[in-house]
Amino acid sequence: MSDFKIEENIMPGDVHTNQHGYLVEQPSDFEFGIAEKLPISAWLVVATELCERFSYYGSSLMFTEYLREQLKVKKARSVSIVRGFIFFSYFNTLLGAFISDQWLGKYKTISIFACWYFTGTVLLAISALKSFSTSTGLALFIVSTYVFISFGTGGIKSNVSAFVAEQVKVGYRPTSTPGVYIDSRATTERAYRYFYWAINVGALVGMSVTPQVAKNVNYFSAYIIPAGLMLMCLIVFIPGYKLYTHKKPSGSVFGKIYRCMKYAKHNKNPESVHWLDPSKGLKDAEWDDVFVDGLKRSIRACKVFLFYPVYWALYNNMNDNFINQGMQMQRPSWLKASQLNVLNSGVLVVLIPLFDYFLFPFLVKRGIYLGPIKRITIGFVIVCVTFAYVSIIQKKVYNTKPYFDFTGPNVPTLAINDISVWWQVPAYLGIGISEIFASITGLEYAFSQAPNELKSALSALFLFTNAGGSLIGLILSIWSGDPAVLYTFIAQSILLFVVTVIFWFCFKHYDEEVRQQTTYN
Repeated sequence: MSDFKIEENIMPGDVHTNQHGYLVEQPSDFEFGIAEKLPISAWLVVATELCERFSYYGSSLMFTEYLREQLKVKKARSVSIVRGFIFFSYFNTLLGAFISDQWLGKYKTISIFACWYFTGTVLLAISALKSFSTSTGLALFIVSTYVFISFGTGGIKSNVSAFVAEQVKVGYRPTSTPGVYIDSRATTERAYRYFYWAINVGALVGMSVTPQVAKNVNYFSAYIIPAGLMLMCLIVFIPGYKLYTHKKPSGSVFGKIYRCMKYAKHNKNPESVHWLDPSKGLKDAEWDDVFVDGLKRSIRACKVFLFYPVYWALYNNMNDNFINQGMQMQRPSWLKASQLNVLNSGVLVVLIPLFDYFLFPFLVKRGIYLGPIKRITIGFVIVCVTFAYVSIIQKKVYNTKPYFDFTGPNVPTLAINDISVWWQVPAYLGIGISEIFASITGLEYAFSQAPNELKSALSALFLFTNAGGSLIGLILSIWSGDPAVLYTFIAQSILLFVVTVIFWFCFKHYDEEVRQQTTYN
């Protein structure tokens, strides 16, 4: 999606085009909009994200087992270290967005942070050399992940999701069928679905390959593979410079935002519909009415994003507590507990194209509008149900012999109870389905609601909500040992249920407002 505005002196049905030759006013004979094929530049960004996500998930998936098995870190501490890494990875999205908007633009920022990231993956592999002591290996692990990889992935993530959408030409274009138009909003939704599909293809392959290499060879060899994929990321992305649609950095807009808000507050008008409206209609201001309208939508989007940290707090359990739970269950000799994460990515790889080509077009043609708030709410509900199930699994683990809740005398460090790890399958599938509705929609909503100057910043703020979820997880990691982890699962389920109910009643009217945004810059 792109910015929307109401053009003055243009009546519905008038022909008005942008620089791409696309109509910017919704045509009077508009019935519904469809997506067009993505340009090559968008596919290059998608391929870049696939390589980066292979590297990220292919390495980070092994962190919990690597810390516990090779570096001899205790269970609760391993959860804290992994949650800390995730926190910094998403916290640094703000830095990446600021650098992009202030100085370098998206292309240069992505390129530089990708090089920094690649350095971190090499150091991570070196940390796994068995010639090092466990203390030295742990020190190198912390440096490679917290200093290099977290900064690298943060700088990339805050820009690459907006960069793929910027490759889509904005506006309406008629098709051969009367009343049916190419609508760039639908094309951008498609771009985000395939962007997210690439994330999960990379994750699926990475999570399938690297744990097996770690199991059958060693962790050093396993971590070399993500380093190779980051090198491939650089090879795919950097040479495509001339194919991309580039937007020059506009400088930091935070000063402009502050002055716009300050003016509105000092010139309050009781007749204004929105408190920012007094900032509109000014001839000599550094902002225009389009910027003010975009700022209003961005503030509204930020209110929506305030509810995401609780969702991410539950989601991030896949990286640690789910793996620890699987390590306490019976599993085939060829399977590591962490590898069940491939089910999460696998369901996304299969369902995203099906939803894109069948489910969502089917709903649109029948006049069923699933706005962003409805989709996000559906995603939250699915995770609530999933975590109720996870709590039941944990209870079954503790009710099973021979070690029950693992608190008795002489319990081995990596003790296993007589319950199959396949009980975890529905949990991974449920969280995967929730991402189609909650996570993909959040990325799209951030891009669509922001004015041009704020697209990277608002995308970064959405991603930053994952840092909030990781912070919640860091606090809860105190109770990630046995048997307290059962109660954290139950508490998180109840918390997200309450948050979901509040979310729906606070924002359900936003869907109709988004639907009425019908014109483009």
